Amino acid sequence: MPITLQDVAARAGVSKSAVSRTFTPGASVSAKTRAKVEVAAQELGYMPNVLASSLTTGRTALIGLISNNFTNPYFLEIFDLFTRALRQAELRPLLINLSAEEDASKSLSMLRQYNVDGVIVASSTLPPDFAKVFHDAGIPVVHAFGWSSEAPQTGRVSIDNTEAGHLAAVTLIERGYQKVGFLGGPHNAATTADRLRGFRTELETQGLVPEVQFATAYSYEAGRVAMTRALESVPEVEAWFCGDDVIAIGAMDAATALGRRIPADIGFIGLNDMNMAAWDRIALTTIRQPAQQIVATSVDLIRQGIADPTKAPQMVLLPCTLVDRKTLRARS
Repeated sequence: MPITLQDVAARAGVSKSAVSRTFTPGASVSAKTRAKVEVAAQELGYMPNVLASSLTTGRTALIGLISNNFTNPYFLEIFDLFTRALRQAELRPLLINLSAEEDASKSLSMLRQYNVDGVIVASSTLPPDFAKVFHDAGIPVVHAFGWSSEAPQTGRVSIDNTEAGHLAAVTLIERGYQKVGFLGGPHNAATTADRLRGFRTELETQGLVPEVQFATAYSYEAGRVAMTRALESVPEVEAWFCGDDVIAIGAMDAATALGRRIPADIGFIGLNDMNMAAWDRIALTTIRQPAQQIVATSVDLIRQGIADPTKAPQMVLLPCTLVDRKTLRARS
């Protein structure tokens, strides 16, 4: 027979409610009682039933972790960070893949069935109405790795994508490139628009106008296809700022396949600093997002939102930095 709360209470010599409080995060229980209950639970091999506990507390500790970037290796790294950070915060992730589902109301219905305590939207390409729908339903929500002024009523944590574009432009100018291009992700992604804006604005101060191309997705194949097309239509471009590392890696392979040497004939700079970017064969110069800090801040904001649903959503912009490797020529 499974060990029950009453069994632990009897072994510890305390009330059933004292055992319940011991295994309820944040509940009041004396240190002496807690120690007795923990010893009894260990001796009996008792594990608290979190589902039963949620019926009493009204909290499931489930956090909906929503994305549509499951094919992007960088976001697999992000999900690993999120699941670890949520566990450390005594929260549990409920992963939801929206690759084939773009209806925010249906997503809300699914999350309500599981009675999630909060939602983290981890995507730069999901429309801002996803975060808005969850927020309007009274669910604490944070949009991580994405940024849009169209959804100011939700918590948001990201780098300043306009500043990232500015940094990419400054880097290419310092390396002496005159004919440069921007290969962004999907045209409708707010992050793509912001990165292009910062890139273009800085170049214009130097009298330069970038060639602009877009990949259909944040994926290796989309980057390879888009760069193959770009090299055929604008072969004179000397260096490309790619709005994502995995796009940049696909673009680099396209350039190599067409006989272009990197960085002797053509240069590339990415964005994210995913683990693969540091591989010797790739050695991509890129702009680093502080992924661990973005994740930690997002989880902290979710915890605050759960504890105080009336708390105003916070918007946090974090700095990005250049990681110099081997895909751009040296400073001129």
